[in-house]
Amino acid sequence: MAASQPCVQFSSSKALKSTSLFSSSLLSPRSWVISLARHSILSVLGDAITTGHLTISDSEGTRYYGRHQKGCNDVHLKIVNDNFWLRILLSGDLGFSEAYMIGDIEVSSLKACMDLWLDNQSGMEDTLSSVVARVSAAFSGFYNSFLGQTRSQARLNAIASYDQSNELFKAFLSAEMMYSCALWSGSEGGVRGDLEDGPRPGDLEAAQLRKIRHVLTKARVKPGHRILEFGSGWGGLAIEAARTFGCEVDTLTLSIEQKTLAEERIRVAGLEDRVRVHLLDYREIPAEFEKAFDAFVSIEMLEHVGAQHYNTYFKLVDFALKSRDATAVVSSSTFPESRFTGYQAEDFMRRYMWPNSCLPSATALITAAQTGSCNRFTLEGVENHAAHYPRTLREWGRRLDCNLAQDTIVKDYPALRERADYEAFKRKWHYLFAYAGAGFAKGYITCHMLTFIRPNDTPGRCD
Repeated sequence: MAASQPCVQFSSSKALKSTSLFSSSLLSPRSWVISLARHSILSVLGDAITTGHLTISDSEGTRYYGRHQKGCNDVHLKIVNDNFWLRILLSGDLGFSEAYMIGDIEVSSLKACMDLWLDNQSGMEDTLSSVVARVSAAFSGFYNSFLGQTRSQARLNAIASYDQSNELFKAFLSAEMMYSCALWSGSEGGVRGDLEDGPRPGDLEAAQLRKIRHVLTKARVKPGHRILEFGSGWGGLAIEAARTFGCEVDTLTLSIEQKTLAEERIRVAGLEDRVRVHLLDYREIPAEFEKAFDAFVSIEMLEHVGAQHYNTYFKLVDFALKSRDATAVVSSSTFPESRFTGYQAEDFMRRYMWPNSCLPSATALITAAQTGSCNRFTLEGVENHAAHYPRTLREWGRRLDCNLAQDTIVKDYPALRERADYEAFKRKWHYLFAYAGAGFAKGYITCHMLTFIRPNDTPGRCD
């Protein structure tokens, strides 16, 4: 066990002293390239990892990186298939996610692994990422030769599409089916309540209902108000707005599956006359929506808009809201300003979860709101809910394990009939929950909710 290792720093030169890249001149081309990839990656880990401890085991032995200390983040990687080295060399962190999903590696703790990467981000970027970039540019042509036509690659292709199965989301979401950050309070033990006291039935439902009501309260809606929503989900917010707040709601979605289930849930709630679900792109809202709404809400849909469309998005929000006494509330996973760029390279999220997605920054959205509305919005409030996301993701992961069944999901995904494909599919979702959870916990990504009111609208009675 790594816990019994002495607290010493292992240098990359010592770790690799017995390895000669050129002693294997008789290796096949594939073996030679993998040997080069392995050597290139291991040679820089000693300098890259300065916080925490990493143990790597493969067919050639076990190596240690970083400094092991009591209580430190101690990560063990077992390399099951040596294609792992080539994936890392050619695709970096995307390659790591692929290796995990198809079982080329075993990880002692996925969360600990993500934390180790982010804790050593600077060193990784200065050493490992630069080596990956240089060598992969020279050897990218080998990718299809060695990985492109394999059964493992076919498995990755089968799980790459954005999942539209209602049954999948029923397996891990709360009863309201909110696919967004919950808001935790002391009633559930706060953002670490599940870790300190254990998860309890109903906690996620309570936290998601609190989030919905918080959004609607910030939107200052009253009985009889009309709400426009971009991004219906499965109707959770629209149903609560009509049932508890007495509003009428027009909500937009691009998913036929979501529209079907949302309308079924609205019918069961007896709210067909108050909630309308439109299968419609937000850029195609009809002329009769002009100045027709008292409030606008959109919960974690902006990630799919794209930086080039932010101005148009807010121009249409301005178009639909009344000129006075109107409020807009939007929330989105975001990048800190220092990390935001309009172009975001392909990574695990954009390859396997949400193709073409783009995380905005809070500042980019605020600027777009002013530009798109011609300064007809006043920023009323900014909240960062990032601390609430890791527990939300942990709760989803537990529910996925408890509720997802292969015989159920295969009805929507026939490609998952083979057990290995199904397990890769599940690992994709667990990777998402760990990947995003570490990002929110470490401040790599944030989650902002912005509230806008009309100029000269009062924030609330204060005199």
